[in-house]
Amino acid sequence: MASRDDIKFLSNPKLGQKAKKYCRFRKYGIRHIDYKDPEFLKQFVNEQGKILPRRITGNSLKYQKKVATAVKRARHLAYLPFVTDLLK
Repeated sequence: MASRDDIKFLSNPKLGQKAKKYCRFRKYGIRHIDYKDPEFLKQFVNEQGKILPRRITGNSLKYQKKVATAVKRARHLAYLPFVTDLLK
């Protein structure tokens, strides 16, 4: 019987697998999310100005709550717009 190394695949067997999401705050040791930094907060907001969910960003629950609070504070102080057509 042929071993696994002898079998030639027509396509890459890892093609359908997606990269594992990770919490960038835990990975890089970021503890404080500054609401006065709109360029950083734009990573967590889509083009319409909505906050992206955890399943898309990969944040943990703790840091997703902190991101949401920071975005809301930045909106209130006019660092970020509430609604927009094309933010990015």
